[in-house]
Parts: sequence; C-alpha cells; structure tokens
Amino acid sequence: MGNPINDKNTQVVFLKQRLDMFAELLEAIDPEEADLEDIDRMIQIVEEMDAKCREFKHRDE
Repeated sequence: MGNPINDKNTQVVFLKQRLDMFAELLEAIDPEEADLEDIDRMIQIVEEMDAKCREFKHRDE
C-alpha cells in the first residue's frame, strides 16, 4: 500500500482526487444500462471515502 497520510493538506488532496474520480465514474455511467455491479462499485467507493475520512479524523485527535 503506501505510507499513512498524516498531513492535513495531503489528506484533503487525497479525498478530493477520490471524489473527482467518483464524479467521473458517475458521469460515465449510462443510467439506462447501469447494472447492479456498477451500483455496488459506486457504493464501495463512497464507503471507502467515508472510512478514509474517519481514519483521517482519528489521526487528528
């Protein structure tokens, strides 16, 4: 994996990049052709971002 991200600015950049990737994925999916795997993958990405936010918050305490 990588080294833990402890710098707040780096944490924000990381989360922004993940959010941008999610937005791109969302734009690319055709709602008429999206299947359960697509929806599951989007949910997984959101859950990963949530977990990372909690991890960063815990490090700051």
